[in-house]
Amino acid sequence: MAKDPLFYRHNRERFAAALPDRTAALFFSGEGKHMCLDTDYRFMSDLNFFYMTGLEYPGYVLVIEKDGDDIRNTIYAPARDSMKERWKGKRLDFDVIASIAGLSADEILDLEKYEEKEFELIRDTEINICLDQSSVMTKPFELKKQLEKDGRKIRNLSDITTELRMVKSPYEYESIREAARITEEAIEEMKALIKPGVSEYELYLKLEYEMAKRSSMNFAFETIVSCGRNAFYLHHSDPEKDGDGIAREGSFVQIDVGARFNGYCADISRVFFVGAPKDADDKRMRLLGLIRDLRKAAFSYIAPGRTFASLNSQMYDIAGKWLAGQGLIPDNFTVEDVRRYYWHNTSHYLGLDVHDVGPRDKEFEAGNCLAVEPGVYIPEWDIGFRIEDDLLVTEDGCLLLSSGKDSPEGIIVG
Repeated sequence: MAKDPLFYRHNRERFAAALPDRTAALFFSGEGKHMCLDTDYRFMSDLNFFYMTGLEYPGYVLVIEKDGDDIRNTIYAPARDSMKERWKGKRLDFDVIASIAGLSADEILDLEKYEEKEFELIRDTEINICLDQSSVMTKPFELKKQLEKDGRKIRNLSDITTELRMVKSPYEYESIREAARITEEAIEEMKALIKPGVSEYELYLKLEYEMAKRSSMNFAFETIVSCGRNAFYLHHSDPEKDGDGIAREGSFVQIDVGARFNGYCADISRVFFVGAPKDADDKRMRLLGLIRDLRKAAFSYIAPGRTFASLNSQMYDIAGKWLAGQGLIPDNFTVEDVRRYYWHNTSHYLGLDVHDVGPRDKEFEAGNCLAVEPGVYIPEWDIGFRIEDDLLVTEDGCLLLSSGKDSPEGIIVG
């Protein structure tokens, strides 16, 4: 599924409709981030800029101007320059930029003309200026500081983009579904390597290679591969080659990984057991039974009108009764008792960011995409894991976008 220029055009139209009159909104793709003195990290556009354009190149600026019924969209981009391209890489022709963003070629201008436009907007104090105060890039904040020094009040455009981004279109949730497919194919390829003695490092490399092989180069987040007790470090993103980073008979491997497709994230966690259960009382299987029950309950509960808080409450009740039955907390348990073992929230928004935008106290509505990840961690047992899948909230419930596997097939006989 290729990028859809009509999608980006529609996003700009909806954004402009929400703008007050006599307003200019400025989106910056951002700048490269230095890794060291002479090289940068792989570039990733500001997410709101990408949402409006589909473009993933540094130095671009989108200006949306609204004056009554007159709405103008202009992208300022670096022009072709053979000498600069020789050293810095290929630049796009303006007609290619226009075709990606869903604009006409005359709406793409040389970046060198942007400073003149910015000066014009600064000088005209009758124009409201909107900047993205949620951006991780530097330019919006530099410009905001400059304008406020002159007494201008700056509007935050992310108040509008957050509302737009929370409810996904079919193009968006199908992109998440494809990101999940790529992720799960990578997991399937990695699974064959799991055996006693394999390292986190080997499994990590296999996952990232298989995602990159399927055209996902900027991953949704840092890949997590944790053997045994390393799973108690929830964001264990530095895979180890020895010591605690080696898979051992009778233990487990936790992975948490996500590809991107068309800019949209998957977020999938799986657990794999190293060595078959020795008996019915294997604590890994006991905990897996609880996680399965939590997942089933979460998928049944999520629907329009529910909230993250009410979902957590449901999970705490189920987990609390189970933990009390294991003798880990008292029968008259409190939420604080449960949270000693249920460390993180059950769910979060998913989209262009792995923890996507949106207030956590807002009721779910059809079109929200969520990652759902019940997890319980029991240091006394040396066991703790989560299983995570991605879903779409529908009019009457929810629909899985990933496969929903909880890894019963992940019992690896060493």
